[in-house]
Amino acid sequence: MTDRRLWSYKEIAAHIGVQTDTVRTYRKHGLLPKPDLTEGGKPYWFADTVRAWVASRPGNRSRRDTRN
Repeated sequence: MTDRRLWSYKEIAAHIGVQTDTVRTYRKHGLLPKPDLTEGGKPYWFADTVRAWVASRPGNRSRRDTRN
């Protein structure tokens, strides 16, 4: 099953456990995938796009994964 919910910077930040501004910086430096949709000048990514990006990041873990 695919997850086609659209995520903004806020949802991505919550998913990987960083501040929203950090996600904006990732995009500025070309570290995020291209947005799946841009509406009103705001970028959005499908949840599956973000999850695939997280899985491919060096170390293959988010900050949330390191908390116990």
